[in-house]
Amino acid sequence: MGKVSFADTSIAFAYKSDKELKKSYLLFLSINNPLLTKSGANIVKLGLKLKLPIEGIIRRTVFEQFCGGESIDECDRTIAQLAKYNIKAILDYAAEAESGEGNADLVMEEILKTVEKATDNPNIPFCVFKPTALASVPLLEKIQLGQELTPDEKEEFERVRQRFDAIAKACYKNNVQLYIDSEYSYIQDPIDMLVDELMEKFNLKKAVVFNTYQMYRVGMLDNLKAAFERGMEKGYYVGAKLVRGAYMERERERAEEKGYEDPIMPDKESTDAQYNDALRFCIQNIDRMELCSGSHNENSNYLLVDLIEEHGLQKNDKRIYFAQLYGMSDHISFNLAYAGFNVVKYVPYGPVHTVMPYLFRRAEENTAIAGQSSRELELIKKELKRRRLK
Repeated sequence: MGKVSFADTSIAFAYKSDKELKKSYLLFLSINNPLLTKSGANIVKLGLKLKLPIEGIIRRTVFEQFCGGESIDECDRTIAQLAKYNIKAILDYAAEAESGEGNADLVMEEILKTVEKATDNPNIPFCVFKPTALASVPLLEKIQLGQELTPDEKEEFERVRQRFDAIAKACYKNNVQLYIDSEYSYIQDPIDMLVDELMEKFNLKKAVVFNTYQMYRVGMLDNLKAAFERGMEKGYYVGAKLVRGAYMERERERAEEKGYEDPIMPDKESTDAQYNDALRFCIQNIDRMELCSGSHNENSNYLLVDLIEEHGLQKNDKRIYFAQLYGMSDHISFNLAYAGFNVVKYVPYGPVHTVMPYLFRRAEENTAIAGQSSRELELIKKELKRRRLK
C-alpha cells in the first residue's frame, strides 16, 4: 500500500504539545460516549437559547479542537502552524442555512474576504462555500421538483446565481480554486446546474470551480461520469471533490416519511466501493479533471497513494489533493504531507454561536461513524505513551 504509513503518531501529532494532546484525548473520550454527546448537545442548545454564559467553555473545548478561530485573522496562527508541516488550509466560513436574503449577502461578502485572504497566499490554495448559506432550501426544493416559480422566486434564484458567479469570478481573477459543498439530495440538482454553468465559464484552462460528489448516494459515480462527459463535450475541465457524505440519517428519514426510494447506498461496503471506483475514474482521466479526495477513510487514502504511483504521477501533482477536516484524522493528513503529497485541511471559522450547528455535526459524526472517535482516542493514547517512554 504505497510507502506511507498512517501508524506513525510521532509525525501525526508533532504539532501538539503534551498538554494539547491530553486535552484532545479528554474531548474525544467525551464524544465517544453517544449518550453524553446527545445530552451535551441538548444542554448547549438550551444554554445558548437562554443566553447562558457558556460560550467560553465551548471556545476552550470543542471549538478549539475543530475550528481555526472566530474571524479570518484569528485563523492566521492555525494556517501558519499547518504550513510548517506542509499542509495547506481552506478557510471555511461555517455558516449553515439561515433565513433571509440579507443574511445570504452578508455570507457572500464573508466568502469574498476569504478569497482576498487566499490571494497570493500559497498556504491557502482554495476557498469554499456551502450553497444553502447563499440560497433558501424551499426555493431549491421547488426548482428540483420542477414546480413553476413565481416572478419573485425567479428573481430570487437569479440573485442566487449572481452570488455563485461573483465568488467564482473573484476566485478566477485571483488564481484561487473554489470548492462548492454538496447538500441534501432533494435540493442538489439546481446546485449541480449552477456549478456546471460556472465550470463551463471558468474552467477552460484548468479546474477553478469544483463540484462535490457524495459517494454514499446511489448512482453518484454515474453522475460524476456524466459531469465529465459534459466537460469533454463543451471543452472545459471538471473539478471533482469526492466525499462520502454527511446527512445519512436525515436523508433516510425523509425518504421514508415522503415515500420515495432511499437515496443512500444500502451499506458502508457499497459506499466504500463507489468512492474507490470514483477515485480510479478521476485518476484515469486526470488530464481533463482535477481531484480533491475528502476522506477520513484510511483504505481510500492508501488507494489514492497507490493510484498516483501506478499512473506514474508526481506525489505533489497540483491536480490532486487529499483533504481532511481540521481537528480530525491528523494521522492521515500529517503522514501524507510528510511523505510529499498535497494535503489540505478544512479550517472552519466564525463566531461561536454561528458555528454551533457545524460543531454539533462534527460531534455526532464522530459518535456515529463506526470507530471514528475510538480511532482518534487510540492514536492519541499511543502517542502519549510513546512520549512518556522517550
